[in-house]
Amino acid sequence: MEQQRAAIVHIAETLISQLDLLNDARERALAVTRQITRLSANAVRATHRGERDVARSLLAEAGNLKDALTADLQAFPALYWSGYVQDAYKEYAEAHITAALIAGDPVPTPEALGVEPAVYLNALGEAAGELRRYILDCIRLGELARAEQALAIMDEIYGMLVQVDYPDAVTNGLRRTTDMVRGVLERTRGDLTLAVEQQKLSEALARAQEALQRTVTSAT
Repeated sequence: MEQQRAAIVHIAETLISQLDLLNDARERALAVTRQITRLSANAVRATHRGERDVARSLLAEAGNLKDALTADLQAFPALYWSGYVQDAYKEYAEAHITAALIAGDPVPTPEALGVEPAVYLNALGEAAGELRRYILDCIRLGELARAEQALAIMDEIYGMLVQVDYPDAVTNGLRRTTDMVRGVLERTRGDLTLAVEQQKLSEALARAQEALQRTVTSAT
């Protein structure tokens, strides 16, 4: 009986020690993922403002934190695969992809970003959503050719995502992201189509006005 009691005490002490380590790792992960998410969001904002150097600096800082966290969680796979860690990595990947798409740079691969396939695919979908903001900015600036190029990229992303047909448990809810991209794509295509038609109308009116002016000038 005494041996059994001693064994139970030893087991309890061991488990409590392991849980202490797990809890400490969880607290560190929560703090770091919040930083990664904040830095990534700020990088996206900097990208939309055209502050590429600022965006690169923020992403470099977020990347260092992500790599350190990944190493820290090697002994705690349950924490690594937890929702809040993978969500932070998605935000990081989204910021990188958005920056590349807007700058016209090569799109980073999942391996280069150090993220899982499902995380990357969801990040790609979110980046397509960010392209809508970029396209609307282009429309306001009258840069419709750039807007059409970005819309083509959005369409390509949607075309790829819609082919991924696996359960949500495998893709981390990619169907919802894909549905979001479809809706954003349709609205953006409508906005750009309207802008193109308005531009054509403005150009036609300008040509008509010039022709009328030439007629009046020649008549006098």
